[in-house]
Amino acid sequence: MTDNSGLVAFVRARLDEEEQAARAAGGEGWRCPAEVPGEIHDRGGAIAFTLRNHGYDRHIARQDPARTLQRIETNRVLLDEYTEVAALDIDRPQRDFASGRAFGLGFAVRQMAAEHAGHPDYQVKWLPRFTQ
Repeated sequence: MTDNSGLVAFVRARLDEEEQAARAAGGEGWRCPAEVPGEIHDRGGAIAFTLRNHGYDRHIARQDPARTLQRIETNRVLLDEYTEVAALDIDRPQRDFASGRAFGLGFAVRQMAAEHAGHPDYQVKWLPRFTQ
C-alpha cells in the first residue's frame, strides 16, 4: 500500500486556488461579439476587458471563469474516484481490476499535478509513470 495523500492534497489545493481565481473573475461565461473585435464581454454584455491584438480574444474568452469552474468540477470527480483506490497506486500494480483502476486513475491525477510542476510544493515522485 502507498500513501498518496500528499499528491491528492496538492492537486486539491491547486484546484481550490484556481476556483478562487475564477470566482474572483466573476464566475461567468465570456463571449467575443463579432461586431467589436478585440473585446471580451461578460454575460450581461459589459466589457470584461479589451485586447489591442485581435486574435487573442477568442482564445481568452474560451478560458472564461465559467468554463474553468466546469473543468475544476470534473477534475474533482476524477480526484474523488482516485481517492477511493489511491493506496493501490503503486509502481508495480497487481493484475486485477482494482489495481489497474488505481494505476490508471493515478496516471491521470499525476498528470493534473504535473501541470503545476513549477509550484514549490510539487514533488518529483509525483511525476506520471510511463510503463509498458
